[in-house]
Amino acid sequence: MIPIVKPFFPNPEELMPALEEVIYSGYVAEGEKVYEFEKLFSQYVNNPYAVSLNSGTAALHIALLLAGVGEDDEVISTVLTAEPTNVAIKLVGAKVVWADVTAHTGLLDPQSVRSKITSRTKAIMLVHYAGMVCDMDEFDKISNEYNIPIIEDAAHALGAKYNGSPVGSNSDYTVFSLQAIKHMTTVDGGFLTVKKEAQYNKAKLLRWFGLDKKLPRLENDIKFPGYKYHMNNVNATIGIIQMRHIREVVNKYIGNGKYFDSSLQSIPGVKLLKYNENTEPSYWLYTMKVDNREGFIRMMNENGISASELHLRNDRHSLFAESQTDLPVFDKFYEKMVHIPCGWWVSQEDRERIVDVIKRGW
Repeated sequence: MIPIVKPFFPNPEELMPALEEVIYSGYVAEGEKVYEFEKLFSQYVNNPYAVSLNSGTAALHIALLLAGVGEDDEVISTVLTAEPTNVAIKLVGAKVVWADVTAHTGLLDPQSVRSKITSRTKAIMLVHYAGMVCDMDEFDKISNEYNIPIIEDAAHALGAKYNGSPVGSNSDYTVFSLQAIKHMTTVDGGFLTVKKEAQYNKAKLLRWFGLDKKLPRLENDIKFPGYKYHMNNVNATIGIIQMRHIREVVNKYIGNGKYFDSSLQSIPGVKLLKYNENTEPSYWLYTMKVDNREGFIRMMNENGISASELHLRNDRHSLFAESQTDLPVFDKFYEKMVHIPCGWWVSQEDRERIVDVIKRGW
């Protein structure tokens, strides 16, 4: 079976000596390996203010805190995402306000978001779902017009671009996941990138109880409470080795995605998505719409190819009962949305077979 998701790890001859060295070095907590990994990641996303964390959820939580979101505030978000995006909003005591999506991407619709803004709106949570990038031209305008910060959830979008620059270098806050099945994994982990040095320094305090790691422990003075969200040297060592391969790995996702964009056109029952202007997706999943989705998934599975909608729409969870609203565009999009494999493990032969199987119909 060709899976939809699969972790990439470098060969053991390359990875294991580095891991053995750090594990038996006598120091496995946050240290120089973490800071080396942060420098490499900063270079990749073209942003000097990149803070490593032990999960993407920790990055979401800190981003919301830095944005000043708290009790009784509202954050506009999407139902089309993995649950941590919206659970993190509840963690800070705010209300999730769902906006609708565009029919051609499934990503948040700027006009719908604009209609949801109130005096209580403290942030807009954009999810670059499946590696596609939201309409940043319009969302940057909205952010500036209303003075509301944008948090980009780029857990699926490492390597994607907006206006030719890497996602992570544009908005006030961008969140990445290094969880088990993402473009790059450190077994688990995450990154938060910010635009201002003061926010960068505060994020580093928040990830370690409020303690300043630059100062000796006995000279510290905690001024606000933080969390145990730091990355350790072991996970960072995996990240350092992964960074040697990240461009090649992401390019395989993109190459397969572009192949499907070209080869799946004009097939009866298939509707391809239209990406936003000035954006370049990194295709963590290949997403499209199909008629008779249940029959399509069954046919693909019978041919040894995984296909799935993968994520449960978040408004099905009781936690978000107070956020219920009509989302007519999303309702129609979700009925037909499906993902097919497109990652680094999909070979030329695999992708040709995937297209051939789909062309035979279901």
